[in-house]
Amino acid sequence: MVSIFTALRRLSNLTNEEKCYNPKDSTLRFVDREDEMDFLYIDYKSLRALMSCGHSVTPMSLTDWCRRLLDQGKSRFVCGQADCNAEWSFEEVRKMALLTPEEMKEFQKKMFNNSKDVKPCPGCNSSVERADLNNLSVLCSVCTAEKKKVYRFCWQCLREWKGPAPRSDRCDNDDCINEPLETLRKCPEIPFKDVKGVTNCPCIRACPTCGLLVEHSSKGCKNIICHQCHVEFCFVCLKVTVECSVARSCSVAPRQTSIPVWQRR
Repeated sequence: MVSIFTALRRLSNLTNEEKCYNPKDSTLRFVDREDEMDFLYIDYKSLRALMSCGHSVTPMSLTDWCRRLLDQGKSRFVCGQADCNAEWSFEEVRKMALLTPEEMKEFQKKMFNNSKDVKPCPGCNSSVERADLNNLSVLCSVCTAEKKKVYRFCWQCLREWKGPAPRSDRCDNDDCINEPLETLRKCPEIPFKDVKGVTNCPCIRACPTCGLLVEHSSKGCKNIICHQCHVEFCFVCLKVTVECSVARSCSVAPRQTSIPVWQRR
């Protein structure tokens, strides 16, 4: 039988590279019931806790998975288990991965750099996050404080804002152009090779869920999976595949004149 002193000594010898949960932490739920845990025989390094989505993790496996997502350019944490697209908050990841202060700084820096909603202010070059994704007029708090007046810049052309706000299409600066909308407006039509009865369909569409521009190869079926939000939709009518498949007919949706904003939850 292992003595209580041996168990405590083993626990105290664990290094930062061998993160493990405290089975007595009442804020965590573990795969094994707590009342069945024997303090003397717990393998701390293999102790698995439950995430909000119900999947179990060890702190090391969670740290490695989330770091891999950040290194791939992602700014959000999504469960990698099959058929589970649950998104975890940074607070949950921080707690469940037992992040060290150094790891928290690393993760937050990568999240900030990977975020598509961060751009440099043209006035002071500081990084600014856009809170309202439907408004191109963005307030810079640094310039506002330094100039002692409200300073806003255009998210699209990265110049000081001109004209009324809020607006989602452009500001009043010359040559403030929404490049994705121009692409949608000017792209040629696609001749579907394997889908009959479809004509006058643009070859590029904005994903109806997240707004990412996607192009059809003209081969295969009309359904396509967006590699950003992973939602499958019909390239012809722009409905998600489930809705398109139950409709009796599918007509070509007109060219898009606005970019959908991804309402991530």
